[in-house]
Amino acid sequence: MRWHKRLLVAGLTGVLALTAAACAGGQVRGAGGTPQPADSTQPATRQTAKANDSTFVYAPNLDVVTDWDPATSYSNEIVALSNIYEGLTRYNFQTREAEPRLATEWTSADGGKEWTFKLRQGVKFHSGATMDAEAAKKAIERTIKKKGGAAYIWDPVDTIEAVDATTLKFTLKRAAPLDLIASSGYAAHIYDVGAVDADGETTAGTGPYTIDSWQKGKETELTLKAFEDYWGGWTPEQYKKIAFRVTPEITTAWQLLQKGEVNFVERLNPQLFEQAGMTDDVQTAQSPSFQNLLVLFNTAAGPTKDVRIRQALQLAIDYDGLAAALKGSGTKASGLVPEGLLGHVSGMEPEHDLGRAQELLAEAGYGPDNPELRLSLTYAQGDEDQKMLVTLLSSALKKLNITLQAKPMTWSAQWDQGKQRGQDIFVMYWYPDYPDAYSWFLNVFKSEDEPRFNLSYLKDREIDAAVEKLPALMATDAIKADDAFKNLQKKIIEEQAAVAVPYVQTYQRALSADVKGYVDNPAYPNVVFFYDLQRAR
Repeated sequence: MRWHKRLLVAGLTGVLALTAAACAGGQVRGAGGTPQPADSTQPATRQTAKANDSTFVYAPNLDVVTDWDPATSYSNEIVALSNIYEGLTRYNFQTREAEPRLATEWTSADGGKEWTFKLRQGVKFHSGATMDAEAAKKAIERTIKKKGGAAYIWDPVDTIEAVDATTLKFTLKRAAPLDLIASSGYAAHIYDVGAVDADGETTAGTGPYTIDSWQKGKETELTLKAFEDYWGGWTPEQYKKIAFRVTPEITTAWQLLQKGEVNFVERLNPQLFEQAGMTDDVQTAQSPSFQNLLVLFNTAAGPTKDVRIRQALQLAIDYDGLAAALKGSGTKASGLVPEGLLGHVSGMEPEHDLGRAQELLAEAGYGPDNPELRLSLTYAQGDEDQKMLVTLLSSALKKLNITLQAKPMTWSAQWDQGKQRGQDIFVMYWYPDYPDAYSWFLNVFKSEDEPRFNLSYLKDREIDAAVEKLPALMATDAIKADDAFKNLQKKIIEEQAAVAVPYVQTYQRALSADVKGYVDNPAYPNVVFFYDLQRAR
């Protein structure tokens, strides 16, 4: 949602071979931990969540949960599941290395083809079971077997051995950075396989929080509560309850923050962010991200099947004007891979050229002196940055006799339509599953028989073959891998014109002034690690 990854967008962004099972509406998470049908004879009495000394309220602009299964989850629920589950490691964006989580230390041997992790002792699952090497092995093996979401991250693994209760040994088919892979925001969760229900769902992680209530479609969709037996322990200053209060409109979220009803707004428009910086009882945070905006063109059907029209659309986007309008909330992109990751290419900044766009359209039989062209576009409801892109693009296309029929949608609805190939242009965010550029190429541009995140529907055997060679190159020759990433970006963006990449997001957050300890980690887009926060006393 990638926001669409997955983020999938504030989108995820953000993202891959996903088989996310949409949870049905009208359900309440029961005390037993599995979704239970709401009792229509007993109306819900839960009030809309409000921030207080013990409750932290997060105001996402999109529905939170699309898939509860930690093995296959691959969408917006990262903001919740990252607090319910933990992996062996967590990525530290400051050191650019993996750091201990459920594993306290690790070693590699045989040129990166053998990895041994020592596990933290005394850790309990929410189910009460003990987290040990055998339990961790079963969780990873189940995730691999499910083949959903980001399970591809474990593709290098040949065998997993629980040497003893605290030692987990991996033997790989090829060299890979398993410590980094184990820090992924998706598919790296360790969970109690014995607690998985018949629907493949579980809430038995090891994280600091567990589910309190879930009401799909309600404003306060999800609440979490402290897991009192969490291995890290608790202090009085920490938040014991978390609420996700879905607020699609940015202005509404801003008003709730000012009133003290929410603690965290993941995104404000530039004007409100500037205002937030001058508002009492509000603090702001700004940091670069690994999340970029993708404008995906339908390469399989409709007018955009013609590469000349796709190239014209790329040229119609006013990239510099958009970057200026974003006023710091986004920077002009150069290629598919954001700066800070292997595979980033400088000098691939896109250009705005309506004259050349008109020439290409004329060759395709469209343009000012030809019949009107109508194109459909979908984008994220409530995302002001995407709305700005759509506004500028619509204006530019009118000059070319193109009418853009743009529709803001909730992520689940937009994604469902995209999987049915129901639009000419699909706008979404993308970010990597772990800090590696491979995610963009495998998940968004490798051929798929049934679309998941390849929402340009691109099918190119040469590109597919190059993508398949990336893992080996990344493990053995960074220079050749970097060249391969560069060549792939040229093929996808310039030759195939499957996508335009207008900008990389700069995260601009607004929080209650009394929240202490917030730090953005671009490896986990829009995730707040609530356990790390404290409330001022």
